[in-house]
Order: sequence, then C-alpha cells, then structure tokens
Amino acid sequence: MPSWIGQAAHRGILTSRYPRAPATEAEVPMTARAPGPPAAGPLPAAAISVCPVGAIGERAVDQGRCIRCARCLAHGLQPVGPVELTVARAEALVAPPGARDPPAPAPPLASLGRSIHVFLVDVGSCNACNLEVLGIANPLYDAARLGIFFTNSPRHADVLLVVGVPTEEMVEPLRRAYEAMPAPKSVIAIGACPISGGAFRGNPGLRPSLDGLVPVDRFVPGCPPAPIQILDALLTVSGRNRREG
Repeated sequence: MPSWIGQAAHRGILTSRYPRAPATEAEVPMTARAPGPPAAGPLPAAAISVCPVGAIGERAVDQGRCIRCARCLAHGLQPVGPVELTVARAEALVAPPGARDPPAPAPPLASLGRSIHVFLVDVGSCNACNLEVLGIANPLYDAARLGIFFTNSPRHADVLLVVGVPTEEMVEPLRRAYEAMPAPKSVIAIGACPISGGAFRGNPGLRPSLDGLVPVDRFVPGCPPAPIQILDALLTVSGRNRREG
C-alpha cells in the first residue's frame, strides 16, 4: 500500500499539514537531507574520493553540486542537513549543513498577496525534478490550498520554476519565457542541474548553471529535491516563509 494511502487511513486525512506544522519524517526522504559530518572537523578523505561530482571538499559539502547519491554515507558522512535548505545565493550552499543563509532582500512577490501562478520550464532534465514539481499539486501536498497554481503560459506566471541543466538550444526559449512574465516576478532553480550542472556538468552543449541567463531568486538543492522543499521555496518568494513565521 502506498505510504500516502496508509497515512490517510491512519490519520483520517490525506493532505499534509505543512507549512502549519513541520514536515513529518514520512514526507521527507533520506535524499532530502544534505550529507555532512556528524561533528566539526575535516571531512574524511574517503568520502571526498568517492563523490562522483566533486561536491565534497576538506571542510564543507557543496550542496549545490551534491546529487544525493549517498556514496559518502559509507565513509563517515550522514544525512544531517535541514530539510528547508533553499537559499537566496548559490554560494550559501557551500557550507556546513545547517549554516544560515544571509538575510535576503524583501520577497519579490510579497505584494501579490496569497495567490501565485507558476510556469515550469525544462531546459534539459532527466525528468526527476519535473515529477517532484508536479507532485506539489497532488492530494498529499495540495499546493492549491496555499494559493499556488500552475499556468500554461509565462504571460500569466508570477514564478518561473527551472529544472534541468541549461542546454544551448534552451537558452533563448528560457530568456523569452522570463521576459514574457509580468512584473513582479521570481525565478527558482530546482535541483542540482540548474544550480551547478549536476551529474551532467562539463558535457558539451551545456551551460554550467543558470548564472548569467536569468536572475534567480531562490536555489533548491537536491537530485531531485522533495516536494516539501519546492513548497518552501515558493512560500519564501511569496513572503510566507515558514521558518520566519
């Protein structure tokens, strides 16, 4: 029996209580937590050597590069990072798990009130992040109860969700989609691929990240991120950050 059906039978209600309540362990897969050392100090050399994307350094893990493959967990690292790890600057992802992102400017969409519309752009993904993004609309997460809706046109969108590593062929369509959006507007990079290139970094025909293509307001690390983390980013850009009440 799928876990969400079991939860509904046990609780008598299907929909998550997030963000009024913290995410439950059942809503947070292991891959939603960033790997890191259980204590302060240099990271194990074995963990550094097994990382396939070079995300692990001597002192910190680059969560923007980490693809959550879990190979490092056999060499001393643990999934210890917070679930709500979305940040305003990609540089803040190169830090020990739990480090605070510096205060961001005022949320770009706070003036819109409670309702925002989201347009999804795939610039070259494996479809894993697409599934997690669409998952926020299912009965368990029910983004519509939070005033978050999907739209089929960037002209009606407040938020541009970008998934995948940018391919050369999608650079111009991405820019055109961004330019078509009315102001105020916001861009959220979903997953390791638009943040750092992910597992595809360095291949021909690909841009290393969204840097310089469109302005990004929020970065959501993971491969793929969990729906709860995507909701956290959407709520943050709309001025309803659960972490700040």
